[in-house]
Amino acid sequence: MATEPVLDTDPTIGRLVTDASRDISTLISKEIELAKSELKVSVKAGGIGIGLFAGAGFLAVLAVIMLSVAIAYFINWNGDGLALHWAFLIVFGFYLLLAGLLVFFGIRKIKQVRAPEGAIRQGKEIPGALKGHS
Repeated sequence: MATEPVLDTDPTIGRLVTDASRDISTLISKEIELAKSELKVSVKAGGIGIGLFAGAGFLAVLAVIMLSVAIAYFINWNGDGLALHWAFLIVFGFYLLLAGLLVFFGIRKIKQVRAPEGAIRQGKEIPGALKGHS
């Protein structure tokens, strides 16, 4: 049985280990970059949703103030102020409708928050790839 001579161009075990370590390090850093980019999109959508909820809360407070003023005017009914009372109720209804719209759009934005699915899926493939499975 004849053995072939080792050539200078053949990789050594040390070189193979070094190359594998470098490739694994690159793979892990790319996975981290992918997870960061996916989370950035989700965090932005979550922030917009929270901002819309805050706007809805502020408008709801304004609506309560307007309702309180309207109730006070109804208690102090003086006969010729009917149009003013209805005006306060119309403004209250408008604020309430606006708050409802903000809540609706806030819920839609919050539902867009997702886990970094691509990074998780690819991360689960790493152990198999290291074992030589595809």
